[in-house]
Amino acid sequence: MASILVIGETDDAGLTAPTLEMLGAATRLSGGLGGGVALALIGSGVGDAAAAAAAAGADTVYTADADSLDTYQTDSYLPVAQGIVEQDSPSVVLLAQSSIGRDLAPRLATRLGSAAIMDSLALEIEGGRVKATRSCYGGNARQVVTVQTDPQVITVRPKSQDPLEADAARTAEIIAVDVAEPTLRAQTTGKELAESDGIRLEDAEIVVSGGRGLGGPEAFGDLEQLAGVLSAAVGSSRAACDLGWYPPSQQVGLTGLVVSPTLYLAIAISGASQHMAGCGGSKNIVAINKDPDAPIFGFSRFGIVDDYKKVLPALESAFAAALE
Repeated sequence: MASILVIGETDDAGLTAPTLEMLGAATRLSGGLGGGVALALIGSGVGDAAAAAAAAGADTVYTADADSLDTYQTDSYLPVAQGIVEQDSPSVVLLAQSSIGRDLAPRLATRLGSAAIMDSLALEIEGGRVKATRSCYGGNARQVVTVQTDPQVITVRPKSQDPLEADAARTAEIIAVDVAEPTLRAQTTGKELAESDGIRLEDAEIVVSGGRGLGGPEAFGDLEQLAGVLSAAVGSSRAACDLGWYPPSQQVGLTGLVVSPTLYLAIAISGASQHMAGCGGSKNIVAINKDPDAPIFGFSRFGIVDDYKKVLPALESAFAAALE
């Protein structure tokens, strides 16, 4: 029996980065709970990822492998996840704050008669319970939350935790889980992937993001040029996306993507609470805005009060020279 169960996710490369991060967090927390770490992999063709899970920190790996699980649907994943939790009886269940985790965690907690903590930034053990720190009030404050019932279901924001160093000498017990044919209330008739070049916004260590203050869509070409120098991804505020200046798939904010890069460069973004909810977990925020009273400066480690058109060329030249 594990004290912590991670419900992981896979992609074409194997275990996703957030899954590796959660295994690292689970390993560090498990000492305070007196048990091991288990990983649940639900999907189609998850065998290769299961073999790599031991090196990442898992003591036990549950695999639910079926064609019916190839695409995430609540009706197919929820009963499988519930069955694995009931089989393993962990005191804590961790999921990534991803599109899957956002949907699955609260439903799973309700099925199990417990509660869920969403979008955690930090985790620690106190008195045998997990204390989870999360942002609130649109990123303007932090709250520390504890679930008093077991299992404690918690989603974890990507890049808020550190993965373990891979250890090829580690081994894990792999347990295959039987999957019943699901009864689906909805059918997936097609899928359309948003086209994007370069680094994915969620994976980027550096994000260059622009807002309505840029004045028009052509300015995003300048941001893309700067991002090329920094090997960064380009994001946008909701206002700029709503105006059609940049693809909605690149929106950062409460109704867009949540990013946690090492450096978030906010250009001509006012810093409304809805936007800060998507980037407030960044390790360093640097803002460029001609309004000295823009709220973004209250969240920034460094700020430049000036027209971005004057600052950007000099900034790009300085970065290029520093990286030569």
